[in-house]
Amino acid sequence: MQLTIESLQQQGSFSGAPLERSITWKQGEQELTATVYVRRLSYYSAVSDVAALRGEGDVIAGRIAACVVDAEGKPVFTPEDITGEADPERGPLNANLTQALLLEIGAVNNLGKAQSSAS
Repeated sequence: MQLTIESLQQQGSFSGAPLERSITWKQGEQELTATVYVRRLSYYSAVSDVAALRGEGDVIAGRIAACVVDAEGKPVFTPEDITGEADPERGPLNANLTQALLLEIGAVNNLGKAQSSAS
């Protein structure tokens, strides 16, 4: 295969449009459900991961910010929104919502599942 935009597109090597998903989490005694759009891991998540490794951010907040987007693919959060640094009075996302988002990001990207070898 020649490495071209067309051949990469045919092989599914681009992250594509975000996927519409539903998440549910507990907020105190109340169970909440929301529609989210999740972008597959992409260039944006790789940049965020590298920045976190350099000590320039939080890897989990960066992953959520890179993957949770609106229907057009624009980020919903900044990493600072997630950690609470953007608004200390509001604070960080709660643990249950954070876990629900991470689980859905993992599901969209088949994280934690054994991949067949590409031999």
